[in-house]
Amino acid sequence: MMKPEIPFNDLPFLPPPRAQIETIPVLRQVSHTAAAIGELKGLANTLPNPDILLNAVVLKEATASSEIENIITTQDKLYQALSIKRLNVDLSTKEVLRYREALLEGYRLLSKRGFLSTNDIVKIQQVLEENSAGFRRLPGTALKNAATGTTIYTPPDHQETILRLMKNLEDYLHSDDNLSPFIQLAVQHYQFESIHPFYDGNGRTGRILNVLFLIMKGLLEKPVLYLSKFIIDHKSDYYRLLQEVRIRENWGEWVLFMTKAVEVSARETIEKIRQINNLFYRTLETVRKEKPKIYSKDLLELLFVQPYCRIEMVMEQLDVSRPTASRYLNELAGAGILKTRQVWKENLFIHEALFNLLKG
Repeated sequence: MMKPEIPFNDLPFLPPPRAQIETIPVLRQVSHTAAAIGELKGLANTLPNPDILLNAVVLKEATASSEIENIITTQDKLYQALSIKRLNVDLSTKEVLRYREALLEGYRLLSKRGFLSTNDIVKIQQVLEENSAGFRRLPGTALKNAATGTTIYTPPDHQETILRLMKNLEDYLHSDDNLSPFIQLAVQHYQFESIHPFYDGNGRTGRILNVLFLIMKGLLEKPVLYLSKFIIDHKSDYYRLLQEVRIRENWGEWVLFMTKAVEVSARETIEKIRQINNLFYRTLETVRKEKPKIYSKDLLELLFVQPYCRIEMVMEQLDVSRPTASRYLNELAGAGILKTRQVWKENLFIHEALFNLLKG
């Protein structure tokens, strides 16, 4: 028997009843999540250059979050596009790169003022979608089951209602009521996705807000949490639990899911940092022994920040001549540390060991 369609055009203001979101299982999970995030924040500072992790994680987050919306590209295409600005790229790659730009723009806005306003959220979505449509003004938006076509959720559709709900959400983002920020993260993510304030880009904008929220609360210094992978791995649970809050007020399982997502993502990033550090110092020692005349910690850091490197990048970052930059990269290629590939009209020097580590 087919389930009836579920219209839903009303949404309570935050916060939800504390007893529904601060359950004993949630509090147990929060302690594990806090430990993982604390370890991640500290370990991120052990990298030789923090931008190594920032660039890699932002790109992976952009790829995974876009994949949730069936926008698919590869890490190879993304690194090529970032290395060669004039390269013609396909639409999906462009969209993932816009996600990266939107996340970094949100991080810039947050770093500048220390908080996120409703206008900042609009700016993030504008960068993501390359339009200035703003909040929905027209009724008729409905979220449908992809398989059956039935409506599973109808978000609020009056602009005044959307504006009131977004103001309430903004207030909640900055509230301080002794509630764990990990619980708050789960609540604000549910609310944003249920307000569904834009015509397009709601899912990706909401996932950008997740990591920015953790930075705003002082739990991370940079957007180095790769949270969308967990959502991809548990996509059916993610959408099921969102819906269960809407129709049954089943906050407990949803909050538990999201706090677990943060812990698992943090622990995966911790392991990635350890692998990057090990590879960096192994590579450093190899260059020191085999190519002492070109040994430079700055050069190695550049190759870890830019695993797809061009001669011009070395010239600019290290302030050396073109022949010197070319000699550095070609000697490293001769030592097997870099691989060369011609893409379009450009020669790329690819740090393959790092690329394979980052894409995994």
